[in-house]
Amino acid sequence: MTASNDSAADTSDRIFIGKGEQSAWLPLALANRHGLVTGATGTGKTVTLQVMAEGFARAGVPVFAADIKGDLSGISEIGESKDFILKRAAEMDLTFQPDRFSTVFWDVFGEQGHPVRATVTEMGPLLLSRMLDLNDVQEGVLNVAFRVADDNGLALIDMKDLRALLDAIVPESIKRSAGGDDDPLAPLRKAALGFGNVTRASIGTIQRQLLVLENQGGTKFFAEPALSLKDFMRTDRDGRGMVNILVADKLLQSPRLYATFLLWMLSELFEELPEAGDLPKPKLVFFFDEAHLLFNDAPKALMDKIEQVVRLIRSKGVGVYFVTQNPIDVPDRVLGQLGNRVQHALRAFTPHDQKSVQAAAQTFRPNPKLDTAKVIMELGKGEALVSFLEGNGTPAMVERVMVRPPLARIGPITPEERKAIMDASPVKGKYETAIDAESAYEILQKRVAGTAATADSSADGGIWGHVRAIVAAIFGTNVHRGRLSTGQLIARNVTRSVTDKVVGGMVADVGKSIGGQLGGSIGRSLVRGALGGLLRR
Repeated sequence: MTASNDSAADTSDRIFIGKGEQSAWLPLALANRHGLVTGATGTGKTVTLQVMAEGFARAGVPVFAADIKGDLSGISEIGESKDFILKRAAEMDLTFQPDRFSTVFWDVFGEQGHPVRATVTEMGPLLLSRMLDLNDVQEGVLNVAFRVADDNGLALIDMKDLRALLDAIVPESIKRSAGGDDDPLAPLRKAALGFGNVTRASIGTIQRQLLVLENQGGTKFFAEPALSLKDFMRTDRDGRGMVNILVADKLLQSPRLYATFLLWMLSELFEELPEAGDLPKPKLVFFFDEAHLLFNDAPKALMDKIEQVVRLIRSKGVGVYFVTQNPIDVPDRVLGQLGNRVQHALRAFTPHDQKSVQAAAQTFRPNPKLDTAKVIMELGKGEALVSFLEGNGTPAMVERVMVRPPLARIGPITPEERKAIMDASPVKGKYETAIDAESAYEILQKRVAGTAATADSSADGGIWGHVRAIVAAIFGTNVHRGRLSTGQLIARNVTRSVTDKVVGGMVADVGKSIGGQLGGSIGRSLVRGALGGLLRR
């Protein structure tokens, strides 16, 4: 889209959002100071989100956005010169030039986009407790389970790994097994009890909540290959940012899973990206639709972490934009971090609604020419009150503007169009096939069957027990993001290379074989996600 008036044309350092008495610009250099898009249902929030996503993509900034109703998928197809779009463009002194934007579709269920997966270890006990709606005592038991897994080199990848581990740490006095010192799982239960009172009732509740999560699709989410967030941060061959769309219509039926999943993604970005300082434009912009689901009934510990991540992630070059119906859906301590605001119409049919309108009006820097509270209730579809940060980082006075029409299609695409886009996707084939690697479930099954004990104690392999002990002492037992135990690493990467070596050189060869692998992953293995429940050791 171009403009016959240069004041309304996009530039390399800012995005044109709309026009009233003044043009509304979003400066790219301040776009990582986060933002908020609010308004009642049907007032134009999704179109505003699309306009902002298009502007970021044109500027070479990758975008991630959740698509609740399917309407945002139209950004992947060429825009249509419909009468209402041409009329809006003419009113704003714009020339409409249809466009489309490179898009990658993602779907936790793998039905309308590439599958999105994470491991249980990466999710961590704090977020998993939120997802399972556990109380403080049950969350404590889950933390104990994660600690036992870490200390014993048990990789927690999928749901069956966590179930097997929880079953293994049921207190010995009530465990129906062989019992005694001959029970291969006795050390795990003793280790768990060493951290506090682990009761059968608490573990039973967690197991039942895991069943609920499984019924909501958790078994598809917790698996490998895990998502690499670098796949979100791509540009196309024209230098435009890729638009990543999470298909969330089905996911929203499980609101706690939806909110926790997006929060996990945000925390992973916070952990993985290096400090960037003030950049000319963001590295990534993250749109969090139906944001109120994130904050509903969130415990204080989780709210503290959310506030911390939102406050600090801008230094990593990431801008976070919350999309919800009313500013009061967002807690004040998070709301204070959101410098760029777009407010669509609100309706006031009850005394509570009227208070909400007043609260929304008070979040803007006043404009003497506007009665902000009154205007919020008078806005038409596609109109908004806008206040973006200015060059010195302070909010501009609120302005009433008409939001520009998007360049790409407005509305959903067809299944055939979606399939064509997925077939041409740069990540096609990378995540489609799930992998069931050996992890806690398989290891514990072997221990119960006695195979692991036999392998460790056999005369022919006795020397390997000493090698494992040496390597464990040097490197620790929890390596490579918690996925492989020391014994597995040795079996996979060392055995063939040192079989013909003399015993005197064996330890040196072990160090050479796994040293390179540890160098790139040891930091990641020692630090779980920002919300994962482990402190830096």
